[in-house]
Amino acid sequence: MARRSGAYVLSLAAGRRRPHRRACRWPDGLDPRLPRRTGPRWLGRAQPEHERRREGDPEGHGRHRRHGIRIRRRRRRQRRKPDRAGRIRPRGRHAAACGAGDGPAPHERHAALIAPAEYARRRRELMRMVGEDAVLILAAAPERMRNADAPWPYRQDSDFHYLTGFGEPEAVLALLPGRAHGETVLFCRERDAERERWDGERMGTDRAARELKLDDAFPIDDIDDILPGMIEGRSRVYCHFGQEPDFDARLLAWMRRLRTARGGGVAPKDLVALGHLLHDMRLFKSRDELALMRRAAEVAGAAHLAAMAMARPGVAEYEIEGEILRTIRSRGAVPAFPPTVAGGANACIMHYQQNRAMLRDGDLLLIDAGAEVECYASDITRTFPVGGRFSKEQRALYDIVHEAQLAAIDAVRPGRSFADSHEAAVRVIASGLCALGLIKGSVDRVIAEGAYKPYFPSKTGHWLGLDVHDVGDYRIDGEPRVLEEGMVLTVEPGIYVPPDDRSVPERWRGIGIRIEDDVIVTRGAPEVMTAIVPKSPDAL
Repeated sequence: MARRSGAYVLSLAAGRRRPHRRACRWPDGLDPRLPRRTGPRWLGRAQPEHERRREGDPEGHGRHRRHGIRIRRRRRRQRRKPDRAGRIRPRGRHAAACGAGDGPAPHERHAALIAPAEYARRRRELMRMVGEDAVLILAAAPERMRNADAPWPYRQDSDFHYLTGFGEPEAVLALLPGRAHGETVLFCRERDAERERWDGERMGTDRAARELKLDDAFPIDDIDDILPGMIEGRSRVYCHFGQEPDFDARLLAWMRRLRTARGGGVAPKDLVALGHLLHDMRLFKSRDELALMRRAAEVAGAAHLAAMAMARPGVAEYEIEGEILRTIRSRGAVPAFPPTVAGGANACIMHYQQNRAMLRDGDLLLIDAGAEVECYASDITRTFPVGGRFSKEQRALYDIVHEAQLAAIDAVRPGRSFADSHEAAVRVIASGLCALGLIKGSVDRVIAEGAYKPYFPSKTGHWLGLDVHDVGDYRIDGEPRVLEEGMVLTVEPGIYVPPDDRSVPERWRGIGIRIEDDVIVTRGAPEVMTAIVPKSPDAL
């Protein structure tokens, strides 16, 4: 997803092959009735060498074995029907890369979970940073209603998940450094057979303490009686004050009760924002976190490949959206955000969500979609011609964006700043727009004056992790943050020529292009987790 300049805007196991049935449509949109030109030309061959070099695979290792698929035309002894010619059938353990099957086998769906010991390590590290005179209090995300008795699908608060791995609402985590009777305490719902019959199984206090490696767990209904005594005598409370007004009021009531207690209870004096410590921890991904993010990237990659195979003139944007959602859910993941499926001039709307228009021959299609695996997100954008061929103007702008993205990815290295990637993309885009005559003036002047911004208004990327636009500072003491190993970010330059822009010839208007990949900062060359989805113009 694109990040507005200066502000936030709001993986894949081999699938099991479905038994062949004569009237069955092939999984993941690979419909034998579609023209053979449908889908990226890259399917079944190696990624272009210049892209491998720029994306950290200079020798091309794994271009078939890791990400590839094989194309095999189905042969029959009898005469084939015309509408069955040209079927693409992925084979072998890589079949899932193009969506063969209905998702991972049951034993593979949760193969990369983060161990309770890692959550415990995070809690210890956080308590070490705040000291023994402080307490940390963090509430789970509340359930939210869509309408009447219909709730939205529950999604845990990212910070709460980061410290517990606990996925239920109505819970509070208290971290009490130095407490003799236990430093880590969870308040959660008790087991309730009647409610569980309606809403599903609850973990309960005993199991939560045991499985989550916590010192103790109490019923959430008893929190008003227990927690105030636990925070008595502490000088500071670290929390997310201002995030949930109802919980804020409850926290203030506990502190007020301590101050007015008969024995002269000592209440904490300060409420301190927890984010500046916790969010810096979240910025650096562990090995297990990266494994989940790679899986999320692979699932999203399969969804994009399925969408590419389905896209053709006359198909509606919402049909493509449906195929994306089906592919993600069939692999045990959930969407990381509502997909953007923007044909033609709709691609000039940065976060287009309507997804109602029909695709037309000659238009470009921009798809921005990601998957979430165990709360860890991926975020991929691709733009390609609906009819299989770029117009001259579309190809000219696409080449600029593609070159800008490769330059920006190359700048994602330890010791470089977060801003270096954006600056690399800006220079390529400004140079390209000047060369095409869409902007007048020297490249340096265009950059200094921001004259490129009407066509490239966003930043080149954002942090990625438990949130799509993940937490973490972009600047420290006024200077761009230096990249370090273990950070993960997106790289997503784009060019958007508004359809009503009368400062450019009409043939350029309404062209919107973005290319986005998820990149890990490593010791050497950047690792592009989402390279499975083609982006070279010759592969589209």
